Formats: sequence, C-alpha cells, structure tokens
Amino acid sequence: MSINPISRSFDLGDGRTITLETGKLAKQADGSVVVTMGKTMLLATVVASSEAKEDTDYLPLTVDYKEKYAATGKFPGGFFKREARPSEYEILISRLVDRALRPLFPDDFHAETQMLITLLSADKDVAPDALVALAASTALTISNIPFNGPISEVRVARINGEFIINPTISSLEEADIELIVAATMDNIMMVEGEMKEVSEAEMLEGIQIAHEAIKIQCQAQIELAGMVAKAAVKREYTHESNDEELRKKVKEATYQKCYNVACEGNADKHARSDAFKAVRDDFLETFSDEEKETVTKLVKRYFHDVEKDAVRNAMLNENVRLDGRRMNEIRPIWSEIDYLPSTHGSAIFTRGETQALVTVTLGSKLNEQKIDGAVISGNRNFMLHYNFPPFSTGEVKRMMGVSRREVGHGNLAERALKFVVPVGEKNPYTVRVVSDILESNGSSSMASVCGGTLALMDAGIKISKPVAGIAMGLISDSNTGKYVVLSDILGDEDHLGDMDFKVTGTTDGITACQMDIKVDGLSYTILEEALEQARQGRLHILGEMAKTIKEPRVDYKENAPRIEKMTIDKEFIGAVIGPGGKVIQEIQKITGATIIIEEVDNKGIIDIMADNKTSIEAAKNWIAGITAIPELDKTYLGTVKSIVAFGAFVEILPGKDGLLHISEIDHKRIENVEDVLKQGDKIKVKLIGIDSRSGKLKLSRKVLLDRPNKIEDNTR
Repeated sequence: MSINPISRSFDLGDGRTITLETGKLAKQADGSVVVTMGKTMLLATVVASSEAKEDTDYLPLTVDYKEKYAATGKFPGGFFKREARPSEYEILISRLVDRALRPLFPDDFHAETQMLITLLSADKDVAPDALVALAASTALTISNIPFNGPISEVRVARINGEFIINPTISSLEEADIELIVAATMDNIMMVEGEMKEVSEAEMLEGIQIAHEAIKIQCQAQIELAGMVAKAAVKREYTHESNDEELRKKVKEATYQKCYNVACEGNADKHARSDAFKAVRDDFLETFSDEEKETVTKLVKRYFHDVEKDAVRNAMLNENVRLDGRRMNEIRPIWSEIDYLPSTHGSAIFTRGETQALVTVTLGSKLNEQKIDGAVISGNRNFMLHYNFPPFSTGEVKRMMGVSRREVGHGNLAERALKFVVPVGEKNPYTVRVVSDILESNGSSSMASVCGGTLALMDAGIKISKPVAGIAMGLISDSNTGKYVVLSDILGDEDHLGDMDFKVTGTTDGITACQMDIKVDGLSYTILEEALEQARQGRLHILGEMAKTIKEPRVDYKENAPRIEKMTIDKEFIGAVIGPGGKVIQEIQKITGATIIIEEVDNKGIIDIMADNKTSIEAAKNWIAGITAIPELDKTYLGTVKSIVAFGAFVEILPGKDGLLHISEIDHKRIENVEDVLKQGDKIKVKLIGIDSRSGKLKLSRKVLLDRPNKIEDNTR
C-alpha cells in the first residue's frame, strides 16, 4: 500500500520553517492536516454532518484542542494517569480558534461541525498555541466543507524593541507586547493579548506586522488546497427553508415600529426587550391560531433580522443609541469598597446595568495553583476567577460547572491586572480575585477589571497603578461607508454590532485587549479611532473609580493573614526542618505560625504566616536562633539539656549544645553536678572555645561569676 502525502512549507523569515501535510493521517475525516514546526507536531481534523438537525438555525460548531502528555515524554498527573477533562489552557486555545473560524462559515450552514486539534509532539520552547488556528484552518480549507477562509493566527511579541513572530516560550519573559492575532488574507478577525502599558500606536504596529506574516500562511493553505482534489468543489447544502413572501411581510409590518423603538432611547434593558417583543407579537396576532403553528418559527427568525437592521440604521442615521447615550458616552458608574466585612478585600463596581461583586483572598505559597500541562508547567500565585450566574440576566438556566466563557473572561481580566500586582518581596501573598457578576448588560469582563482593581486596593495590595477596562463596539454599512464607534457597549449592541473590542489599561497605557470582528474590510483607520475613543473612555472610568479609592490601603485588614520572609544560608535548611520535619513542626505547634521553606538560588527562602504579629516574631526568633553561628567569647542564656558525671550539656542556641565541664561551673570545687544544676535550668554561660576539627563548643559559667575573696591564713 502506497501513501502519497501532500505537503507545503514556508519560512517564518528567520530560518524557521513550518510544514503543512495532508494525506497521511486520519484520512476518513472530511479534512485532516499535520502542522510541523521543529519537533512540534499538531494534528487537526474536521468533520461536518451532511444534514443539519431539524429546527437548527445556528452553526453547532465545537472546537477542542487537546495536548497529549506523551508529546513531551510526561505522565499525566492524578490517580488514573490519563488525559482527563480540558485544562484552562486548552480551553483558552480552543476559544481562540473558535472565535477566529466561526464568522467565516456561511450564515445558512447549520450542520454539526467538529474540529479537533491534538498536540502529538512538542518542543518545550515552541508555543503550540500559535500554530493551532493555522492547523484548524488548513483542515477546513482542504476539505469540502463550506468555509470563507483561509485564516491563520500568529503570536507577535516585542522583545527588546523588536517585533518577533511566534517567539520562543523562554523569550516571552522579556516581552512588553504579546498579542495573538487571527486574520484572513484581507482582514483582521481576532486579537487578544497583554501589554506593559504600551500606547495605542504601538499595539497597532504589532497587529500590522502579525497580519503580514498571516498572509504568507494563508497563501500556503491556498496552494496546498490546490493540490487536494476534494477541496476543489465545496459540498452543496440546504440547511434553511425560507418563505420569501413571509420575510417581506414581516419587514413591511415591523421595520418602522422597530426603528421607532430603537430611537426612543430607553435605558432599561427589559423595557426595551419587551417593546421589541410586543412589535413581533402584534404581528403574529394577525395570523389565525392554525397559521401561527406554521409561521411562528420563521417569523421569529425574520423579525430578528428586521430588528437588527432597524437598530443599526437608527444609529447610523439618527446618531442615537438604544439607551439614548451619545456614541462616546459612558454609562453612570458607582462603586463601593469594604462591602464584605469578613473578606480580605471587596468591592462593588456598577456601570449602568452591569454589576460585579469582587473579592480578594490572600494566602501563602501553599495556596499557589500548580500547573502541570504537557508543555506549560509551574506555579501561579495570582489568579482571577469570573462567575456568571443566570440571574444576572434575569434568566433560568441549569448550573453546569464553569463554562468556557467564564474561563475566557476570567483570563482576560487576570491578564489586565497581573502586570500591576507586585511580585517577590513586595508581595509575599498568593492572591485570588473572584468576580461574581450580579447584573449583566454588556462588558461584564471589563467590570471585573475595574472591580478587581478596587478590591485589590481595598485589600492593601500595593498595585503600581489602577487599571480600568472598556468594551468598544462598531456599527458599519459597507454599501454607504457609514460607521459609528460605540463606547461602553450594551449587550444588544454587542449582539447586533460588527465588533467587540475590549481594552484595559492604566492612565499611561494598555495592559490587555480582546477583539472580535464580525465584518470584512475593517480598516486600520477605524481601529485607530476606536482605540483613541477607548483611551478617553478608560480615563473617564479611572476618574470615577478614584472617587471611591485612589491608592491601596496603607496596611492589610485586621483579618488578613500576615506573611514575613526570611532568607537563610542553604546549609541551615535541614536544621530548620529537622529530622522528619520534627523541628519545623514544633515551631509551628508552639508559635501557631505556618512556615514554608524552599531553596531558591542556593538560599533558603522562608515564608512565615500568621494572623498576629506575636506568632510571627516568635517563629522568626526561633529560626534566627537555629541559623545563628555561635560566637567565641559571647555570653548566652542557655538551657541545661542533660547532666553527666563530668558536667552538663547546655543549649545556647536552638539545636546547638555545648559542654559545661564540672570544673567550669563554679570557682569552688564541685563534687556532684546535680548539687548545683538541674535539667531545664536557665543559666548564663560564655563560649570559651570551639574545637577546630569537630566544632564542639566549650562553655564556662565560672568566668561570669565574681571570684571569692581569698581568706588569709593566720595560723602561722
């Protein structure tokens, strides 16, 4: 049996090569491709059902990225030792691919479609996430599934002033801009990343450089597809049944009414929704009960399109938004800190009908999150978790665990804030921020950023600068060239608009962004305008937040744990721990403090945590005694540990005993040591000698005692 794989390679411009290959693996899938860069290999497969399920009027697309631990020669953790549910890292990569691909399927294609991307082999310094969308798009492009691609996705990072495409993992530590950009040959589709307070112009430069690299990758996919017979003709499908007469009737009867509702400027989301629903229901009432059974589903679909057109046209023609605001106007903001008395930090941030209750919890190194992925591993001591309960939108839904959306929104808010959170000795804590969304009408992830900033300052974490976030939108008409950029978008404006562009930052620059674009032909001029409008909105929001709290608390709250660090020589780590952990356990038991010790750079780094200063000082003094070096001719207050015939052993420092010989106890002759000393006695002794070979300590008590007067002999 002969196998004739087809491949196409291209250069990243610096000697690194990426190869796309099909026809060798997974040939029963509608499309399959292996992407190889160095030792990293990804297999992407796509399969779409030939028919859509009945009553499906959306694209049931699932994208799953999975890392095989064998790819890096590792065993999975846990009892079962096999790959389990997706990690947060895998979920985030799956979302990146989904967001880039989904807008490019035909609107009327509703067949269930499954995209699976698997990491088969990995180079530990090559980030696979920069290749996943390339693999997914190539699998679609060489299949017969309808797809208006290709697209590709690259990471662009600025390292030491130079932009690099798909840099190594190790070099990213030096980057001040790190973006993942997805695009077609002509248009940007998606941007996500983090930055260290950079300007809008610098971010745009990075996007443009990424797009040039993506064009080369898209061309390679087109050339590969040209060599695959299956890709020449896309499959035919009929996934929608339409009634054009009914569509026309719906528009004629409801468009103007929807236009009028859109122009009313009602700030209440539910009232607006009820007003649009009333227009639709009034139209349905023109049908008999028997006719309703036939037309209701189509009417709802057509009405959605009418409502969308009416709202968009009202904004473009009347320059009015659904809630009556100007295009660059931010909704009213109020915030409060220290709302929850038992937390280490808390804040409420409310903007319009979006509200986040954010808490901060401070912990020790024991609370760090351990990450043990096939490629990415390590510990994380700052995390932000985002929860979106159904009551926040007035809905009833089953609670099915953490959703992918919650993981994605939490990650964005975490990336926005992590740059301003101090590290090292400036912040000894593991910090967990939790944003619970209590109300939602647009941009709850950005409310999490603002609430997170306030809660961190309330907790006394010395963040370098406050961070705020804003979501920008776009309504555009490609036929007329009209467009409006919207600041602080509503949920409806996100749903009906052409762009969702979230930008976070300080007064001095951008810290994170996330952009999804739903239309073709978005120019860099519009992006530049949106970024400037976002900057102005961000500064306004920061000003409103400053009315509540301007800078972090001087000290942590009373109920917050206290952590102090100590650094000791590496040779004393064993002494502090003791045999089988005996010493450190005793310190913790007696003082009530929690002690964590680890070796870093040939030093012992100790974290001492307690809820009161007394416990911390007691533990510090104990450890200081263990690590202290006995000094010759120094006086110590020691404890008699044991008594022997020839003297006593006295502990002058924790774990350091010296011999007090019977001749050194007193100036007078002593026959029995126990006549003078008892076990447990506290006595002052002086270190008078250290054996150069054994290190044994020689103590004296008598040198500290006054010598008795010599009695004259008068017998002569």
